[in-house]
This record gives sequence, C-alpha cells and structure tokens, in this order.
Amino acid sequence: MNTAMQSFPLISIITVTYNSEKTIRDTLASVATQDYPHIEHIIVDGLSRDNTLAIVREFPHVTRIISEKDYGIYDAMNKGIKAATGEIIGCLNSDDFYASATVITKVVEQMMADKSSALYGDLVYVRPDRTTKITRTWIAGKFKPGKFLFGWMPPHPTFFVRRDVYQKFGLFNTTLRSAADYELMLRFLYKARISVSYLPQILVRMRAGGMSNASFRNRINANREDRQAWRVNQLHPYFYTTLLKPLRKLIQYVRKPKRIA
Repeated sequence: MNTAMQSFPLISIITVTYNSEKTIRDTLASVATQDYPHIEHIIVDGLSRDNTLAIVREFPHVTRIISEKDYGIYDAMNKGIKAATGEIIGCLNSDDFYASATVITKVVEQMMADKSSALYGDLVYVRPDRTTKITRTWIAGKFKPGKFLFGWMPPHPTFFVRRDVYQKFGLFNTTLRSAADYELMLRFLYKARISVSYLPQILVRMRAGGMSNASFRNRINANREDRQAWRVNQLHPYFYTTLLKPLRKLIQYVRKPKRIA
C-alpha cells in the first residue's frame, strides 16, 4: 500500500442479506482481504432465519450490523446508505464478491485522480456452484450520456458514488421492485450529469441469476419498470430504448473478460 493512501477517504460497503448463509462467506472474505485500509463494511440483514448472522460475526472487519424487518432489497440498501459514514459508498450483494484484493484501492485511486463523483467498472457472471466458471461478461465501456437511450447501463455492483451525491439527488426509489438500481443510475448519470469515471477492469464476480431474469414474465415486468424509471424523472427515451436493454445481454454471452482488477 502506497503511504500516500493513508490520507485517502473512508469507503463504505453496503451488503444486504437475507438467508444468505450459502454465499455470504465469499462476499465477506472478499471485503476483508482488500488491501485498502479504510473500509467500513455495513451489513443490513432482513431478520435472516438461517446462519447468515453467525457467519457475519466471524468476520471482525464488519463495522456494523443492522438486523430488522425491511421492505425489500432497495429499502435495505437505503438503510445502509443512511448509516454509512464513508465519503464513497458501494453496494456489494450477498451473493457477489470482489474479483481481487486490489479492487477498492484501484477504485479510490481512479476517483481521486479524476476528481469524479462516481465510478463503475466491468463484471463477470459466474456459475453459482462453481464461481471460477464465467458464464457472461459485462464490459460496460466508457460513459456517454446518450448511451442510456440505446439501452445501456453500468453494472450496479461495480458502481461507487460519493455520499454527497446521495444527499443531493436522493436514494433508491423503493416503488420500483427490480429497476431501482437502473433508475438511480439514470437519475445520477443521465439526468443530473454527475462526473463519472470508468475503470476498464473486472471488479466483481456475480453469481448468475437475478430477479428480473428469473422468468419471461419477470422480464416483461422489468421492462415495464424500466420505462417507469424514465417517467418518474420526466425524461423521454426513444420507443426502443427499454427494448434494447435486455438485448444487450446477449452480447455478454460471447464476450471474453478483460483485465481483473
């Protein structure tokens, strides 16, 4: 670790859990082994009935545990963001994990160098039972506001934002069940035009699956919420904008991963 890093900011990582005993250990270990020394890891648990909290308590790096009823993952994320004291905040799901021990260091170095308000990188999907096996590769590419009109969005688990951005532009919209992350990034990047950096490296390994992709019906509902994300911000997409969004995923099955952070 560069000695200059000692003056770098506190980073808050929010992890939402609910009956996550099968995967949470990988998530916790990936944060615990980061070489960046100023990390606040907040666990927001929805009253798990399994061994999730017992596993969490095995990791002394965890700064705070909030365990209480919530109204969904985005309500829980909002609780974590409100509790965070770090200058920069990231959200790492309880079945995802950082791709290497240097991820947070590289995120901070890039944001500090660019003086940016947010940063995102690339992500790979892995098999739930074999996390070394990559099934999809999400290469986000450099940001241009107009890319949102063509169905683009960055992978949310790689999205880091300064806390004052949340304070100025708001938290997750909990009226959206599956598109709240999309709406938040649309609001921050496209509507508010905050400054953002792109780190062209794999930052997160994400277990395949997800609520919006669980069935054809869920995908239809997700597309409806994607359109709602534009409406609540009084924005006007092209008629094909939200149709292109799921189609972009097809490319992810043939792309090969680039550098691991």
